[in-house]
Amino acid sequence: MAVVSWKEILLLTGLVVGCYWNSVSCGFVFDDVSAILDNKDLRPATPLRNLFLNDFWGTPMAEERSHKSYRPLTVLTFRLNYLFSELTAASYHLLNVVLHAVVCVLFLRVCRLFLDKTSGLVAALLFAVHPIHTEAVTGVVGRAELLSSIFLLAAFLSYTKSTGADRSIVWSPIALTVVLVAAATLCKEQGITVIGICCVHEVFVAQGFTLPMLLDTLRRFLQGKGGFPYAVLQTLLKLIVLVISTLLLVIVRVQVIQSQLPVFTRFDNPAAVSHTPTRQLTFNYLLPVNAWLLLNPSELCCDWTMGTIPLVESLLDLRNLATLVFYASLGLLAYHSLRYRHSSARTVIMALSLMVLPFIPASNLFFPVGFVVAERVLYVPSMGFCVLVAHGFRIVSHKGHLKKISWLVIGVLLTTHAVKTFQRNWDWESEYTLFTSALKVNKNNAKLWNNVGHALENQNNYAKALQYFLQATRVQPDDIGAHMNVGRTYKNLNRSKEAEDAYLVAKSLMPQVIPGKKYATRVAPNHLNVYINLANLIRANESRLEEADQLYRQAISMRPDFKQAYISRQGELLLKMNKLTEARDAYLRALELDRTNADLWYNLAIVNIEMKDPPEALRNFNRALELNPRHKLALFNSALLMQESGDPKFWPEANRRFLIYVEEQPDDANGYFNLGMLAMDASENAAAERWMRRAIALQAGFRSALFNLALLYSQSKRETDALPALDELLRHHPEHVKGLILKGDILMNHKKDTGGAKACFERIVRMDPTNVQGKHNLCVVYFEERDLPRAATCLEETLAMAPNEEYVRRHLSIVRSKMAAMSAAGEPLTAAGGGGAAAAAAAEDEAPQRVAEEEGAAGVGEEGSGADPVGKWPGGEKNVRTSSAESLGGADQSQPGDSGRSDQQTRGKTTEEVNGIEEKRAAALRRLEEIERILSGD
Repeated sequence: MAVVSWKEILLLTGLVVGCYWNSVSCGFVFDDVSAILDNKDLRPATPLRNLFLNDFWGTPMAEERSHKSYRPLTVLTFRLNYLFSELTAASYHLLNVVLHAVVCVLFLRVCRLFLDKTSGLVAALLFAVHPIHTEAVTGVVGRAELLSSIFLLAAFLSYTKSTGADRSIVWSPIALTVVLVAAATLCKEQGITVIGICCVHEVFVAQGFTLPMLLDTLRRFLQGKGGFPYAVLQTLLKLIVLVISTLLLVIVRVQVIQSQLPVFTRFDNPAAVSHTPTRQLTFNYLLPVNAWLLLNPSELCCDWTMGTIPLVESLLDLRNLATLVFYASLGLLAYHSLRYRHSSARTVIMALSLMVLPFIPASNLFFPVGFVVAERVLYVPSMGFCVLVAHGFRIVSHKGHLKKISWLVIGVLLTTHAVKTFQRNWDWESEYTLFTSALKVNKNNAKLWNNVGHALENQNNYAKALQYFLQATRVQPDDIGAHMNVGRTYKNLNRSKEAEDAYLVAKSLMPQVIPGKKYATRVAPNHLNVYINLANLIRANESRLEEADQLYRQAISMRPDFKQAYISRQGELLLKMNKLTEARDAYLRALELDRTNADLWYNLAIVNIEMKDPPEALRNFNRALELNPRHKLALFNSALLMQESGDPKFWPEANRRFLIYVEEQPDDANGYFNLGMLAMDASENAAAERWMRRAIALQAGFRSALFNLALLYSQSKRETDALPALDELLRHHPEHVKGLILKGDILMNHKKDTGGAKACFERIVRMDPTNVQGKHNLCVVYFEERDLPRAATCLEETLAMAPNEEYVRRHLSIVRSKMAAMSAAGEPLTAAGGGGAAAAAAAEDEAPQRVAEEEGAAGVGEEGSGADPVGKWPGGEKNVRTSSAESLGGADQSQPGDSGRSDQQTRGKTTEEVNGIEEKRAAALRRLEEIERILSGD
């Protein structure tokens, strides 16, 4: 066996890089989304053992919705990609290109077993550039083919060394072969077929048998004319070892899928659910279709399901001729290779084994698969095709007058294939480019119309997406998914009536329940979402909540293990209906079906909050985070729950969780705001200021952040800095009462701007004449202006609104006493020109104080954190976690807290009273008034 030189390795690698370098700029498309973006098994937080419990897409193998594709080693390489570059698509594509180059080098090494140096290199070059490989190389999920092929070729090369120079058995290569076969199978299921290739090689190449020789030996044995030759016995022994190894791998594989085949629908593979002879005729016709793709890869398509290839329903269908020609050609090649012992026959039989055996699992001939045609499954079979082409080239090039023509043909073939491959890579740049390119090849596949619609939907181009979804319903009127897509798009366009009509059409297409027959055997589980989507739509109408509940119940009755129905039903509906106990019990039922679902634990925690059980809510949030440490909503709400508890022992953990949250959601101002609130609670003013400013930078006019930043400045004796924040707050929210109170407080006490303060308090009274706090402070302004009659009248009106407030009564008494004293002395009760700061200062000793915290009420206090996001429930609707708003200081008449008040305001107070004021301030700063948090998503 000739070794592969470095020049050949560099040539193959350069050619691969030249054909596929543009694939590195492609994104995650089609199946990549499920296998990479949505697959939690890639995340470092997911235990490694999950890779061996879940399928290729991250779904537990035990679940019925699992595709039963068990490829843990492939997923492990995705996980390594994620470890180094997370979700940067370029690194995933780059590794695929490298793996394809490795396969090409190994394939050249295999070709050298059956072909001469030149034709072997031709086969490898053709394999390197063949356009049929773009799906396997440029599509990230095609890595399963690449890895499986590496181990498959390595296993075969190892097995070729199992015969010693003296024709004895060498067992170590056989043991290595079994290990490599197991690895190939753990990358993709077709890897096990290399055992068949090894068997063919052993019998017809290593031992040199032909079919006539084997039949003659068997005949003589059955006639009792002799036993098996020693060479035959040796071969049988090796084959028995290979077969037993294969059986063990098959048994393990069957145990892994729990003896269940995946559930596919007629939309995935129409022929699989067709009757005889349509099923057999169609599946056999698919063989020449695949062979034609290898011969002429000019029209490639990423999806061949649904109506792409019409069913062959009659023996008179002309397409049956293609099937006959295919089998005739295959039979002639097999006859030639099995009858003779020369090198050409050996080359052909190995080419046929490489082409046929790895394709059997995807052929639909023995068991149905979830596709009609898939280009990526031709990756290994194309090796046999390339060997046949190279073998034909060798034969023709040895004829002198055809040598130049044969080289010209090969040169043109390699060039055109390389150009086609390079151009085809651009189709995989995005989902939109991929599916629109597929529609150029096939317009009869509703799935392609749907997928272009999805791509446009992801760009928020709902109007254009709707056109594609409607076309899908015209191409395939009974496609449930297409009608669901139409309904969802109408909903996004706020056309609820049309959305409901579309969902009802989809619902009418669902198979009817047949007593005694399992529903899941006749419909894809995701089609049951039509009940969920319709219920989510109509439950927006409060009068139709019971109708929505019936739809959820119907979905659950069809599949009691349909977790999505439990999640959606409890997501908001039962909370809207105030059926909290029922919501909790239903979630517990869903958790019996799947205790590894972080969303279920999160939603149960939300129900616990509604049931006023914060400790249990925190426990369930923690369970969600154990399963998914970066569950964004669980991080945010659990941290908020800890913050709301007011217990300082929870603050460090709450801070940690908010920090993780802002890593996950760096553009969400609410995360930074709550970090600022925690810092304020901990008296870390510099950090609080930094977080608040970050929140305001992300969300202009962030009401709570602006107010609490101003309050922070006020408490830090930085009143001058507080005023710009308050001005911005009031520019965005001119009716913000607490902002007006705080601004008036600063203007009066620190800027001595009585007029400005008066304008703030007057605005409050205009907006809400019953606001005791604003009204009282306006009365104080009148007193400061020495307008005693007006101050008295104002206080009388305030007392009428709050007759139980002693401080108002006491201040009114002070004003009346002052008025009586001034009248007795013959002094005017109203200062000339409205008084002002100087006049007010003359009466300062006896002035009624503005209501401050020492009067028994807390100050303005903090404005509430964004505690309650509108959490996106897995069912697709929103749940508002709502906590009731609380007044920070008890009664509305409380004054703004101000640690920078003038000495005159606190004069005459005892140390104990002053300490009490500060304690009340601290209590006020720990409480929250309002819940503000909205996370959008549908």
